[in-house]
Amino acid sequence: MNRTFLMASVFASGMTTLAIELSASRLLGNVFGTSNLVWANIIGLMLVYLSAGYFLGGRWADRSPFPGTFYRILLWGAFTAGLVPVLSRPVLLLAAGAVEQLNAAVMAGSFLSVLILFSVPITLLGCISPFAIRLAIQDTAHAGRVSGRIYALSTLGSILGTFLPVLWLIPELGTSRTFLVFSLFLLSFGLIGLAMADRRAMLRYLWMPPAVLLLGWWVLAGPLKRAEGQVFETESSYNYIQVIERGGTRSLLLNEGQAVHSVYTPGEPRTYGTWDYFLAAPFFNAPPYGPEQVERVGIVGLAAGTVAKQYTLAFGPIPIDGWEIDPEIVEVGRVYFEMREPNLNVIVADGRWGLANSDQTYSVLGVDAYRPPYIPWHLTTQEFFAEIYEHLEPSGVLVINVGRTPQDRRLIDAMVGTIGSVFPSVHIVDVPGTFNTIVYATRTETEAANLAVNLAYLQQSEASPLLLDIVERAVEGLQPTPDSDIVFTDDRAPVEQLVDSIVIRFILSDSFSFLPGALPDPGGDG
Repeated sequence: MNRTFLMASVFASGMTTLAIELSASRLLGNVFGTSNLVWANIIGLMLVYLSAGYFLGGRWADRSPFPGTFYRILLWGAFTAGLVPVLSRPVLLLAAGAVEQLNAAVMAGSFLSVLILFSVPITLLGCISPFAIRLAIQDTAHAGRVSGRIYALSTLGSILGTFLPVLWLIPELGTSRTFLVFSLFLLSFGLIGLAMADRRAMLRYLWMPPAVLLLGWWVLAGPLKRAEGQVFETESSYNYIQVIERGGTRSLLLNEGQAVHSVYTPGEPRTYGTWDYFLAAPFFNAPPYGPEQVERVGIVGLAAGTVAKQYTLAFGPIPIDGWEIDPEIVEVGRVYFEMREPNLNVIVADGRWGLANSDQTYSVLGVDAYRPPYIPWHLTTQEFFAEIYEHLEPSGVLVINVGRTPQDRRLIDAMVGTIGSVFPSVHIVDVPGTFNTIVYATRTETEAANLAVNLAYLQQSEASPLLLDIVERAVEGLQPTPDSDIVFTDDRAPVEQLVDSIVIRFILSDSFSFLPGALPDPGGDG
């Protein structure tokens, strides 16, 4: 037995195991999203499968302590890992339609079906470390040293398997092909190792690599999703990105596709969604307040630039800074959404970090990075809103898009309470036909009635028709600001638990069956 190659095989197995786990999150996240519920199910079941593998591997090694058995296990683990994206493809295509139609039964069944597919490869790969320890120990006096070395090598491989898919392979090749790469990589170790132990036995497994390649080519040649009107799809380091065109309107969808993050209709600046209402933000200031008083705008969650385009049309070429963490989304915005305004300064960075490192002050700061189940907790805290407060001019206004359901406004209450702990005045507007409420906060004390007074002032000025229409709709959607003493902080911001509760309650409610299924309601980033 070649001990050096045995150790190398352990390293490769550890790398592949973590790569599969990370790729599994993307495989499922492309359809079901990346909420805590999804992550918890993936990690929890993977640990169950690994625990079973550790147990079975130790017993297996005692009953058949031969290198040939070890490399056969490695081969079958590698081969079944390559089958996961192939076998899951039809299930995920069915699930993608179920998510778009919000069919809870099919969604849950598909999710569990795909997770079950990982049971065989992860359990088999879990067998590798205890089996390798059994083969490597020749003197029990050194058992501790040998087992420590093997687990260290496996963990080092896992570290590499954590970074390779996320930083390189998935953005370059896609999730499904990343599975195939690691499957073929580990198959090579299995075949070489088995050839060293039993050359004739190795020949009986040479069919595995071409089978993985052939099945992968046959099943994975088409698009990941086949949504009506799909004109583009890609995977970045952060998201699965789709562009859908229906009725002359292009929509940007991310991951599971339940949120429309940007829209673009040539020749029509109105969206009749949440983006429009961002333009009303400055007019909560004391009247008379005119468009010429808006000097600079910042947008956290730029996406494909819908809000930036509308501000440019309504207020002229004022400077706009837009933060977007995903450079692929920025490129999609430029190619498919005409996000080429010369006054728009795109900053590829996390919004909170980018704002903290900006030396600018703004008339309006918009945050459009919320929509259940995607709530970046660090953009919900008192400290974040204090950072926004410091980057606003004396008459500056924060505007933020917050998700809700028809009967559950707890997230709005939490945001109003947290924002109200920093800003003197908070106002809210419900967006008709959506599950969204726009929250406005002013740096100085203001009244909600200011919006209607400023609308009358705008109607007598030369304000753009786009601006007049949107401010009028905002006046009609004004709601009483709830009393709330909830405050999220950097130390404690249980927004994910709150959103999970809202989503589960909504799915179990009667109203769930009445949702439209043609395209998600307008709302989301940018």
